[in-house]
Amino acid sequence: MASKIVNMRVNGRDEALVVSSLTTLQDVLRDKLDYTSVKDGCSQGGCGSCSVIIDGELRLSCLTPVQEVHGSEVTTLEGLNQSNSITALQSQFIEKYAAQCGFCTPGMMVAIKALLDKNPSPSRDEISEALAGNICRCTGYLPIIEAVESVVAEMSGAAGD
Repeated sequence: MASKIVNMRVNGRDEALVVSSLTTLQDVLRDKLDYTSVKDGCSQGGCGSCSVIIDGELRLSCLTPVQEVHGSEVTTLEGLNQSNSITALQSQFIEKYAAQCGFCTPGMMVAIKALLDKNPSPSRDEISEALAGNICRCTGYLPIIEAVESVVAEMSGAAGD
């Protein structure tokens, strides 16, 4: 099987990797670059646990051949918080009990980040739609939606000050 060099920027770091033609972005992120927030849930694009942001767009890394991201900017959960301090979204997930087992949480947070980057004041329906590709079997969706709504309210209040 032929190998290629893939260059990409992951969470602000330039990476150059030699990969085979069938390698997925998920495999590279988890196994070669140690970004373990990118979960291996279904490997079929049905659960959202492997969600990442590629050039500003939410994508499923399990369905993305790594060769497709050559020259792209990839952001995982680890890249959303470079300061290592708790974010408003993490704080609200804790306060609203929006995470139980935590397996879906990285994908949920990445999906929410992609939504808020495009729409800083989403409605409840828009939040629900943005999370539609992410399956949560423990918490249910209401606490997650309420956590996002609280973050949106905080951001709106800060913008109004």
